[in-house]
Amino acid sequence: MSKQDALRILEQVQNGALTPQDALIRLRMEPFEDLGYAKPDHHRGLRQGIAEVIYGAGKTPEQIAGIAAAMQDKGQHTILITRMSAEAARVLSSNSAFVYYETARIGIVGTLPAPDGLGSIVVATGGTSDMPVAEEAALTAEALGNTVVRLYDVGVAGLHRLLSHMDKIMEARVIIAIAGMEGALASVIGGLADCPVIGVPTSIGYGTSFHGVSALLSMLNSCASGVSVVNIDNGFGAGYLASMINHM
Repeated sequence: MSKQDALRILEQVQNGALTPQDALIRLRMEPFEDLGYAKPDHHRGLRQGIAEVIYGAGKTPEQIAGIAAAMQDKGQHTILITRMSAEAARVLSSNSAFVYYETARIGIVGTLPAPDGLGSIVVATGGTSDMPVAEEAALTAEALGNTVVRLYDVGVAGLHRLLSHMDKIMEARVIIAIAGMEGALASVIGGLADCPVIGVPTSIGYGTSFHGVSALLSMLNSCASGVSVVNIDNGFGAGYLASMINHM
């Protein structure tokens, strides 16, 4: 149940279309459902404003399909599934409302909502190799009701590529800077933008990048103010946080 669903119930009570007793029954419905292998949290949207997201890695295709079906039955309009394998996507492909985005390893059941965020979220990458993480961030933000502007392959090895998009940088309400190697993109954007910047280190790079640790430490040590950092390759976390900021 979302906050909007709860508000509609209260409005029905106000206009007499629903008795207070019936409204209480609806609001007191079991906040989670026990499927044996999972307990979908159907009241998370009511508590936090954003419904539960399914983390696909480590779950069988059948488990993902069962959780998604339970969420659909409870009226969730957009179901986001992250780190989803192609095998799991094939199992859900019989659902006409399901779409799989292979690059991002994201599945979405239902329709993307109309953007209702206050501004745009820019998702920028250092290189093309960072696109899987970037698409995870971008699709997460879009599934949560945001307008997303993608700026890919604008890393510091060719700084003029980023500077040619200064209009988009300055118009953004939140920027997600995604980079591997030394992770310098977050600091550069942080020194240009007047909005919060979320750095996402990626595991792209040669040996001493240590699978993203080098970029993580660089971003954490950024001298640009207003830069925060999420975990290595955590595009979902960045997209989620950017959406929260954009809806404040």
